[in-house]
Amino acid sequence: MGRRTPSRTPVVVLTHHRHDPIHFDNGTSFHFLDATPADALAYAQNLADGQDVRIGGGPSTVRQFPTADLIDFMHLVTVPVTLGTGVSLWDGQAEVQDRFTVESATSANGLTHHVWNRTITG
Repeated sequence: MGRRTPSRTPVVVLTHHRHDPIHFDNGTSFHFLDATPADALAYAQNLADGQDVRIGGGPSTVRQFPTADLIDFMHLVTVPVTLGTGVSLWDGQAEVQDRFTVESATSANGLTHHVWNRTITG
């Protein structure tokens, strides 16, 4: 990555290792937190100043956010690869789908896009 970063926005990194923020001239900044998903989201929302916040990372990190009911919209992409082992995003998440409507579309290159929108309950 060097000193050139693609995001041009604040990035919050969940970690158990303390590190001071790193700032770049193009507006990118990395903020390292040892926090709960709710606390990390609140911190990111403050940095975003009213803009959207995106959650990214591996399945162990990402799944903490829908489990804690902190997601309104998800765009997940399934890649047609057989790995044999790994961490499932959905282990222990059976009830999460009940809070969303899900639409899926497959692209010509074999990727499947899953769009999850929170169901509004009254």
